[in-house]
Amino acid sequence: MSEKQSPDAFRVCADLALEEMRALFGVTPLQLNDHLSARYGARIWLKREDLSPVRSYKIRGAVNFIRKALDANPEQSLFICASAGNHAQGFAYVCRHFGRKGVVFMPVTTPQQKIDKTRMFGGEFIEIRLIGDFFDACYSAAQEFAVEQDALMAPPFDHDDIIEGQATVAAEIATQLPDGETPDLIVLPVGGGGLSAGLARYFEGLIDNDRFLLSEPEGAPSLRQSLAAGHRVKLAKIDNFVDGAAVAEIGVRNFEILKRFRADQVQIVPENAICLTMTTILNTEGIVLEPAGALSLTVLEALGPDKLAGKTVIAVVSGGNFDFERLPDVKERAMRYAGTKKYFVLRLAQRPGALKDFLDLLGPDDDIARFEYLKKSARNFGSILIGIETKAPENFLRLTEAFDQAGLNYQDITDNEILSNLII
Repeated sequence: MSEKQSPDAFRVCADLALEEMRALFGVTPLQLNDHLSARYGARIWLKREDLSPVRSYKIRGAVNFIRKALDANPEQSLFICASAGNHAQGFAYVCRHFGRKGVVFMPVTTPQQKIDKTRMFGGEFIEIRLIGDFFDACYSAAQEFAVEQDALMAPPFDHDDIIEGQATVAAEIATQLPDGETPDLIVLPVGGGGLSAGLARYFEGLIDNDRFLLSEPEGAPSLRQSLAAGHRVKLAKIDNFVDGAAVAEIGVRNFEILKRFRADQVQIVPENAICLTMTTILNTEGIVLEPAGALSLTVLEALGPDKLAGKTVIAVVSGGNFDFERLPDVKERAMRYAGTKKYFVLRLAQRPGALKDFLDLLGPDDDIARFEYLKKSARNFGSILIGIETKAPENFLRLTEAFDQAGLNYQDITDNEILSNLII
């Protein structure tokens, strides 16, 4: 692929790549979601990449990269990748399909669930090496090993063949929409930029740039900042919670394609808002999403019915590899974002009946989720950490008014990142 390549030529290549993929897996569905359509007064279509064999779109780029590498050199016997997530699983699946050995480098800190799934997809054709506490050390080791062993390294996003492979998502969408229906809006999650660059290239000349809305997590807005600056920007620090999209720097080739968009076409999404989307979709639709997979749906909530009513919208659901051990944290974040859970530090008198007096302040929908004495800060008073859950956020207005009327000395630390990380 080249920027000099015409959009029509790129689409031909992506369509061919799609044909080759059919030997590995079928079409992922484009589903009209009744619940979301009714909520926003629109036609909301979900492109369900979470239903691929490895529960993400990453398999597409991996199969296209390895297929084309073997076409160029049938004797290539060893492939390498560095990843602790979806890229590793897609890579492993493809190595097994082509009968080629693959070595996956992962940080030592990678959860065992991800290691086991990668090994399951690759079987006897995959070797996993755990190196370094952080991804940068792991990636460097993989690069050195590839040079030493004359192996070919499959990058996660910054390569023409990877972008072309991810563009097959668009090739499927083009045949799945009902005749005569054109999307008013396509919402895409962005990490390194492989998926968004692929769809932008495929639909170039067919769908106006203004109809795209890209989404990044608040803790890793590399594309937004790069578009605002007019060049690639490497973030000094990122929040890894949305691990499938937490990338410090957008890819070189990816940015070359995505720089056609404006910075205000990138919607920044708070991590806790993503958690609320994940729990809502799980409870209402029974769909399990990973944080990156919920990015585009969280954007819909941010836009709301006023901006979506009457429109045809395609939201790409990029993945569903979620470790349920994270569910308590996701639920916690979701409730805090929704305003139905708060944490307070308060001083309570050390006297008989003080605790009962405090409990009498709670309303019928208020529930104590955590209660802990922190220390006896004075002879007659003690400091208490208390977590309260309620059914509606407005209940906290009534509760804090009750605290004030009772003369309680308290502090809401729910959104105080430093304090909450230390004591919650």
